[in-house]
Amino acid sequence: MRGVLYFGRTGAYYGRRDTERPPFRQGAPTFAPPRSRTMIEELKQKLSQEVEHLQHELNVTLPNEIRKAVEHGDLRENSEYKAALERQQFVQARLGQLRQRLSKLSQIDLAQIPTDRVGLGSRVVVKDVTTGVSEEYHLVFGDASEFDEGHVSMASPIGKALVGKGVGDVTMLRLPSRTRKLEIMELTTIHEAPANGGNRTK
Repeated sequence: MRGVLYFGRTGAYYGRRDTERPPFRQGAPTFAPPRSRTMIEELKQKLSQEVEHLQHELNVTLPNEIRKAVEHGDLRENSEYKAALERQQFVQARLGQLRQRLSKLSQIDLAQIPTDRVGLGSRVVVKDVTTGVSEEYHLVFGDASEFDEGHVSMASPIGKALVGKGVGDVTMLRLPSRTRKLEIMELTTIHEAPANGGNRTK
């Protein structure tokens, strides 16, 4: 079994890979297949649904809560009023973030994402050259508050270290406390369909 470094909301930890990976299939498509388009569309749909929900909260729910709080009298000691205003500010900021992300997603050209190098949507297994420990990462488009375990942002230090690298390449991950040397062992790009067991480069 190989150790895997997972990143979750509560921090990083090592786990174990209890299942073997499917066989590799050589070759990669030179076009954006349905799976990669579907992945982007599913993310856009998820974000759009959150926008719709928050927009309703901002335009309907929160104004009602603020109105009821005002009716209670002295606003200086009104905790419900303060809470509603704080929530309103949060919702407004979140809506701005979501709309920015939706705009960026609409600009993604899947044909420009490499088929044999690490890019958006890639799953990568790397080995620490010093310790020999294997780690798995999934490069995603998003912010840390939404990440599943094992997901890392393209803009994170590990994301920047991996982007553009291929199997067999060695990359340097520079952290505040140390520098790590990682070798790319396995790569599955966003273009590679799981219907055939997942196209992997090895």
